[in-house]
Amino acid sequence: MMHAMLQSFDPATGEVVWEGPAAMPEAVARAVDTARLSHAAWASTPLAQRLAVARAYRGELEKRSDDLARLISRETGKPLWEGRGEVASMIGKVDLSIAAQADRASEKHTATTFGEAVLRHHPHGVMAVLGPYNFPGHLPNGHIVPALLAGNAVLFKPSELTPAVGEAMAQASSDAGLPEGVLSLVQGGKETGAALVAADIDGLLFTGSATAGAHFRRIFADRPKVILALELGGNNPLVVWDGAEGALDVEEVAALVVQSAYVTSGQRCSCARRLILPRGRFGNAVIEAVAMLRDRLRLGAWDEEPTPYMGPLISPEAAARAQQQVGQIVALGAKPIRLLEPLADRRATFVAPALLDVTGLTVPDEEIFAPVLQVTRVADFDSAIAAANATRFGLAAGLVSADLALWQRFVVESRAGVVNRNRPTTGASGAMPFGGLGDSGNHRPSAFYAADYCAYPVASFEAALPTGNRDSLAGMLTA
Repeated sequence: MMHAMLQSFDPATGEVVWEGPAAMPEAVARAVDTARLSHAAWASTPLAQRLAVARAYRGELEKRSDDLARLISRETGKPLWEGRGEVASMIGKVDLSIAAQADRASEKHTATTFGEAVLRHHPHGVMAVLGPYNFPGHLPNGHIVPALLAGNAVLFKPSELTPAVGEAMAQASSDAGLPEGVLSLVQGGKETGAALVAADIDGLLFTGSATAGAHFRRIFADRPKVILALELGGNNPLVVWDGAEGALDVEEVAALVVQSAYVTSGQRCSCARRLILPRGRFGNAVIEAVAMLRDRLRLGAWDEEPTPYMGPLISPEAAARAQQQVGQIVALGAKPIRLLEPLADRRATFVAPALLDVTGLTVPDEEIFAPVLQVTRVADFDSAIAAANATRFGLAAGLVSADLALWQRFVVESRAGVVNRNRPTTGASGAMPFGGLGDSGNHRPSAFYAADYCAYPVASFEAALPTGNRDSLAGMLTA
């Protein structure tokens, strides 16, 4: 039987990074059957042993951290400092997942007058994980580790753009002693993913676009037994407000804005896409400082020296799509402070960040997955909050202000799952939930709360013998 071949490429050079066969639908079906058979034994494995395997996996990541960081950077294009940070997050995720399992999904016993109340958590069974390309290690890792700790079997399909990282993760799990069949890797593109989603799975854990998330909502509407956890994108607002004149350092603000909008070449779901500022001198100063800092950002390949701040977008197609979206906004009347410009003598994946003034315009409420920041100027803070919430998404939001009263309003009135003050919108703690509402998710946040969707609670009343039941009927029976 012929197998479709899958390749991944270094976005900076176009060189092939990985090549291998894509799993055809028949192979996906066999992998699901294997996972189903493996699940029962893994679910009945004592938790202490599952924890030991997770810690061994952490050790495998630590041993190969340098090689894995280089692989992540080469396959995604992100600078090596980002690849190293991603591996560190993967390593840290193990202990955080163990802590979350103990906190949110452990067994609990409570004595009552009616008997002992016992809370247990059972695994769902066979969980499918579809990984994204922007964090091909960290984000699927955040689903896989909690799912395995809970006793599920996992089928992992990495993004077709980053299969090498997925293969490295599966090898690390195997080397850590995870029993065969408990974690199965299925490589491939849309056809492979469609076969996996259509299979007899008990859960789909997905990180990706809102468009794909909406598709999954529809096709699983009639399959209520499948737990669906969606971690999607956002059209995230960042409000900068100098409530007390002169309280904010404009250069610091500009650096925070750049970190929010342009880190990872804008390829983070939590990147700021919309900058909301007051009209007048302060807002003008912030825009000027952001534009000047944008012009100084070093762009380059993942292993270049001096170290670049940004790498390329994932593919020429992604760059072309982003440039088309920017062109559409400019055609609607946006003022281009900086355009999404291709770099001379570089592959088409390299683009310099865009900064567009869209004040007074109605522009598409879409996530542009690229370094594109749209500026809106408003008259007052009420208008700033209204503008921030004027989106179908609800993942991240941020306020930059020294005014505590403004923050207290903003954190209450913002419609987002991650709301930061005086920190980039891209900052998130693994010890807290991560997820959004609206078109940004389905109210099943990941990170520390992943334990919630990897197991279901079972509540019991228990007693050693069926005592007291006869007495409860006294006086209510006929002779």
